Amino acid sequence: MTNQTLIKHIIKSLSLLIVLIAFAVPILAAEPIIWETNSRAELLHGEAHGVSVTDTGALMLAPRFTQLFNTEQPYIWSSVADSAGNIYLGTGHDGKIYRVSPDGHGALLYDSPELDVTALAVGRDGALYAGTSPDGKVYRISSDGKAEVYFDPPDKYIWALAVLPDGQLAVGTGDKGKLYRVAAANAKPETSLLIDTNQTHVISLAVDAKGELIAGTDPGGIVLRISPEGKAFALFDSPLREIHALAPASDGSIYALAISEAASGPRVGNAPAASPQSAESSTSGQGSTTVTITSIDESGVPQQSQPPGGRSRNDLSNAKSAVFRILPDGGTDVLWSSSTITAFAVAPAPQGGSVLIGTADKGRIYSVTDDGRDTLLLQSTEGQTSTFVVRGREVFAASSNQGKLFRFGSELVNEGNYESPVRDAKLVASWGRIWWRGRGGVELQTRTGNSEHPDATWSDWSAPYRDAAGAQVTSPRARFIQWRAVLREPAGTGGAETRMENVSLAYLPRNVAPEVLNITVLPVGIGLQTIVQIQTDPNIESSGLDPSLFGAVVQVPPRRVYQRGARSLQWQAEDRNNDTLEYTVYYRSLNESTFRLLKDKLRENFYTVDGATLADGRYVFKVVATDAPDNPGGQALMGERMSEPVDIDNTPPVIRTVGETQATGDHAHVVFDVEDATGMVKRADVSVDGGVWRGVFPDDGIADSPRERYTLDLPIIGAGEHTVSLRAFDMSGNVGSIRITVRNAK
Repeated sequence: MTNQTLIKHIIKSLSLLIVLIAFAVPILAAEPIIWETNSRAELLHGEAHGVSVTDTGALMLAPRFTQLFNTEQPYIWSSVADSAGNIYLGTGHDGKIYRVSPDGHGALLYDSPELDVTALAVGRDGALYAGTSPDGKVYRISSDGKAEVYFDPPDKYIWALAVLPDGQLAVGTGDKGKLYRVAAANAKPETSLLIDTNQTHVISLAVDAKGELIAGTDPGGIVLRISPEGKAFALFDSPLREIHALAPASDGSIYALAISEAASGPRVGNAPAASPQSAESSTSGQGSTTVTITSIDESGVPQQSQPPGGRSRNDLSNAKSAVFRILPDGGTDVLWSSSTITAFAVAPAPQGGSVLIGTADKGRIYSVTDDGRDTLLLQSTEGQTSTFVVRGREVFAASSNQGKLFRFGSELVNEGNYESPVRDAKLVASWGRIWWRGRGGVELQTRTGNSEHPDATWSDWSAPYRDAAGAQVTSPRARFIQWRAVLREPAGTGGAETRMENVSLAYLPRNVAPEVLNITVLPVGIGLQTIVQIQTDPNIESSGLDPSLFGAVVQVPPRRVYQRGARSLQWQAEDRNNDTLEYTVYYRSLNESTFRLLKDKLRENFYTVDGATLADGRYVFKVVATDAPDNPGGQALMGERMSEPVDIDNTPPVIRTVGETQATGDHAHVVFDVEDATGMVKRADVSVDGGVWRGVFPDDGIADSPRERYTLDLPIIGAGEHTVSLRAFDMSGNVGSIRITVRNAK
């Protein structure tokens, strides 16, 4: 084989290889999309199991969250602990009280006649006090489960209980808003009344570090300090209607959880079978409880949505719930608020300097520092976290829907996982690499599908990706994708070193041909001119950055101007890949089959045709859109649309006189025929001796045909010659004219 033959053979082989590669590569939009999950607000849309989400948007192993006891009741309204470490749970709607021992063994202690046990407290003698609703009573229950009515006020609800330093029992009620101080069993309500608050409900009670009684009300949303003599002093007036829970801290401050009208609802007694309610938190050892209803969906899950980002916690205009910190010096700070989440429980965190908040947002528990930095600490398996009891370094969280008791502390889980929200690529996509920042035992997996919510039709989770610098996604092409992070405790670290954040995933949606949605042909004579657009930095496009990062470019519509014989086209087009489009405009006569190029490489979605460049007739215009500016050669796609037939008429009407012009006295009798070869006559005007043009009507009364006759009787003033001018317009704006001379012999 000669060298020349060998070279030809190599060239032929390379050409064939290039062709094969071109056919093997899927047609895709040229620029990949990077799905970045790098903020706390985005992460809160996912599902965290054994994983905490920090205020800076990092995933870390969460405290160990252990279920101790299942009451098999739908709701736990109240909880409290005694000195021996037993936890008592008040439930609804069967009004049962359970005792859970420190080792997690739980049993029924008492079944009250009322529907709901809405408040619990432990006396100095170790006896349990239980407040019930509706037709509220306070029971004193011994350790063997024997109960007696301790206090029976006329009030309908017993919302809150608190044991005072002298051992007396404070009782907050509704629906008259009274607060009682009960010194002994069977005390009379009228002699036990401490204060009538003039509110509808005393909804929460607590005893602060100084031994002073603190009360929260509804609907005024007021936090009151009540003296032993019944003198009330308002510590705080919340803009929200209900002070749902109070939790004194060891530094003398008080955490107050308030909920709004939108988050609160009908009370227990008014709707015993309605939506679930929740109770407030207990402070360490002693507690007070309240109840509020929240809506649920058909599956029993509370209807909550995720908190939006970029909102100030001090903005309470649309807040559903908020936590305030009332300082010892009387000042008040907003620590946390949400316009979408209803919180039900609050308690000082064991480590100090922060507060725990239990919500109806997937039973999530948030930890919020005293300067307002909040972390999603835990996500429960139940719908609501309704109460807290803090004992030493441990926290006991009670849930509703189902009513269960959980425990957590400072010990972290060995393994947890987080499932991201589902990403909609809008089109079937090819997946690129996934990468993240992290340390410790972190690995990611992906799964894909073509249904909006993951189900049996989705792919299985992929094999783990362990290289944080980037790994190729192995899940099949599809429209939707989701990633899952698995965090594990590295040996000997206690889990504190495991951390992950800033997950990015690249994908390329299938390239879809653009579509020209419609073409509009403007009336004759309207030309379109480009208005100078706001100039953008010319370096943006060459930089490779997305121009939208620098703000939206305002597209100014074209200016309309008069242009004789012009026919302007405007169209709308879309590209599902958001590619830049270029347009080409073609035309052909109706009696032809071949389109001819009129204009190409247009970026504007309009074009003005100079009618004088086309012969008279009926034409069809075609607009072809291509995404070539954003796709490599050979991979660009096109879409096109044809207009309705359009008349091009550049020939003016022809005007002729009919017969002899007759002048009689002060009048001239003139007859004109107007004929248009292509279109129809639209109107005619007449002028005598250069005077003002006046509109005239044809003999049949309507100018609506290619040929019209005008018989005119015009005034002629004075002897001598006079001129009569007639101009006629066709539907395309062409104008023809004639001038004749009339002699008046008078």
